[in-house]
Amino acid sequence: MLDAEAVRLWCTDALDALGRAREEIDALNVYPVPDGDTGTNLFLTMESAVQELDGLAHADLPRAIRALTHGALLGARGNSGVILSELLRGAAEALSVMASQPGSATDGGHVLAVALERAAAAGYAAVAHPVEGTMLTVVRAAAQAARAAAAAAPDGPRPSVAQVLRAAADGAHVSLAHTPDLLEPLRRAGVVDAGGRGVTVLLDSLFPAVTGARPVSPPPRGALPSPRPAATQPRDPDGPGFEVMYLLEADDTGTAALKVELERLGDSLLVVGGDGLWNVHVHTDEVGAAIEAGITAGRPYRIKVTHFADQVASRGGPGGEPRAVVVFAPGEGLAALARQCGAVTVAAGPGNRPATRDVLAAIQGAHAAEVVVLPDDADTVPVAEAAAEFARSGGLRVAVIPTRASVQVLAALAVHDSARRFEDDVVAMTAAARATRTGAVTTAVRESLTSAGVCRPGDVLGLVDGDVVSIGSDVAGVAQDVLDRMLNGGGELVTLLLGSGAEAGLAATLQSHLRHTRPEVEVGVHDSGQPHYPLLVGVE
Repeated sequence: MLDAEAVRLWCTDALDALGRAREEIDALNVYPVPDGDTGTNLFLTMESAVQELDGLAHADLPRAIRALTHGALLGARGNSGVILSELLRGAAEALSVMASQPGSATDGGHVLAVALERAAAAGYAAVAHPVEGTMLTVVRAAAQAARAAAAAAPDGPRPSVAQVLRAAADGAHVSLAHTPDLLEPLRRAGVVDAGGRGVTVLLDSLFPAVTGARPVSPPPRGALPSPRPAATQPRDPDGPGFEVMYLLEADDTGTAALKVELERLGDSLLVVGGDGLWNVHVHTDEVGAAIEAGITAGRPYRIKVTHFADQVASRGGPGGEPRAVVVFAPGEGLAALARQCGAVTVAAGPGNRPATRDVLAAIQGAHAAEVVVLPDDADTVPVAEAAAEFARSGGLRVAVIPTRASVQVLAALAVHDSARRFEDDVVAMTAAARATRTGAVTTAVRESLTSAGVCRPGDVLGLVDGDVVSIGSDVAGVAQDVLDRMLNGGGELVTLLLGSGAEAGLAATLQSHLRHTRPEVEVGVHDSGQPHYPLLVGVE
């Protein structure tokens, strides 16, 4: 059935399938620029769509579709990601219209065929100069195959959704196998189109989401050539040197004039979206003019400029700075401290968890051949690992140190030395983080049973290494108890990180307490500005 649950299931399956196929698709990427990122861009675009959809606890089909397309539009990455967002929008518009028509629930095959036809039309309309042999060709072939399968004989039964889906997937795979016959760069490289391969992955994952069953046998893929790494394919020296992307708030009149201006400035032009929000993509040598055109048309934001030569070089081997550190920072104070140590920072913390694409952008934006990533809590470690895996596939050396608190991040930064061998530096930073015990003071927001007893809303909680050890009514009193417990096992250096809600004089009170009880201990105090925790403590 084509309903909200099927949309949700497909998004989850599609994201998983794109994750498994990402490296294969990246390796196929030779057109329009051999930057080896088509699989990654498709994955990150779909990830954004899934995150938007996950924000809806319960939704009917129209709301689920709106969330899907809005998320894809906001998170679209690269040429392929922008086209994918427009394919989704075209299909979504058709599904929204047909969902309200009588009989649509019993003729899912016809609905699916119309949705694919609308997706193909939207994709072709979005590209200023469509080229055959790309993902547009593959999705159009899928739509044509679906239409032929949905056209039942006058006296025969209506084809099932499964039959139409199978025909669409078959048509896409056959078309994909022929893309080298249509596009010379693909034929020379001996590969099929990367974006087209992404389309087949998406259609294959649609089958179980809609039908509830896996295909009996895999669709025919034809004789697909073995891909060579995209980074080995030379970039056209006469082509534009930069990719410019931004989101744009503008009306239809503004975007019409924008398309004319950007077409004059470059190629691979895409302006997709609607209802006042657009995603703009162009390859150009005139970066400033491309951004100024957006300012003339409306309000551009999330501006991203990629230099193709740097991107290809970073995927082909070492380049840029020798080593960089990427730090997750829950407060501006901690971010400033990290930047003073030369680190690249990513905003993080409760309620502001970064997505994989944000971390990947920070890793790649560091322009270093070796990168060390320092998460700030246990929840962000898997996100950092996922981004690191993407970056490694592009030729970077990336290590994630599982720091689970800001004080461990600072301890690792304190011993970082880019003059050491990469492995030695990672070992030293990991050892420093592990040697740092962590404490915190926060306020309970609900009644709960803890290892220190029952807490109620408004109680002040003291934590050591993640466990509640103290419950009280006074921040300073609980903080002193936390310090005493942490120092009972010894310690030479205490780090106090003051949060945005810290009381005036808290640091002075705690320093005075330590001078009287532990005069041998060195104390460092920083205004780190983290929310929810007026105090974080580290003991080394």
